[in-house]
Amino acid sequence: MNEKFYELPAEKQQRIINAGLEVFGAYDYPQASTDDIAAKAGISKGLLFYYFKNKKEFYLFLFDYCCNFFHQQICTENFIQITDFSDLMEYAARIKYSLILQYPHFMNFVMKAYYSRREEVSEAMKERIGSTIGEIYTVYFKNIDFSRFKEEVDPQKLLNMLTWMAEGYIQDKLRQSETLNIDELMQNFHDWQKMFRKIAYKEVSDETHSQS
Repeated sequence: MNEKFYELPAEKQQRIINAGLEVFGAYDYPQASTDDIAAKAGISKGLLFYYFKNKKEFYLFLFDYCCNFFHQQICTENFIQITDFSDLMEYAARIKYSLILQYPHFMNFVMKAYYSRREEVSEAMKERIGSTIGEIYTVYFKNIDFSRFKEEVDPQKLLNMLTWMAEGYIQDKLRQSETLNIDELMQNFHDWQKMFRKIAYKEVSDETHSQS
């Protein structure tokens, strides 16, 4: 699939991807214009549909691209060595926030894709998101020592809560047109982590988990 697109020079591929992320990130799927995407990418609409047979295919391609890109940024040698749930969450959050600052359209697109409702792509997105969430827990957390949690605590629910808080915080900042400050974001995330550790861990060592 998309063989013709991958035959393009890397710079042109990236230009088309960036144009798609910008337009789909600014508008809900029905209102996003493929004419605008083509214009921003410097190609014709016909050529866009030569590489991707329709708007839906391009949209789903972009979501898969974002997931793969994030995975590559996360899964480094440092990531493999982390065995503490909280440490991994903060590590992933710092990378995520850095990506938001470097690629602002990236975050806007992913958020709209996650929360699409009653749109042509919604059913396909629901399947992809379900698969992605399952992969996150089995792949990213495979080296984590879950014995540190109290027996009544479900780590996956804790992951969901922290994710919702972080995404809500970011969206609130973006709605108010405030500049995202990674140090401020990470300090807030670190504070949330400390509160959750007190609730979820059998023992909490501030000395052990003092890094942000």
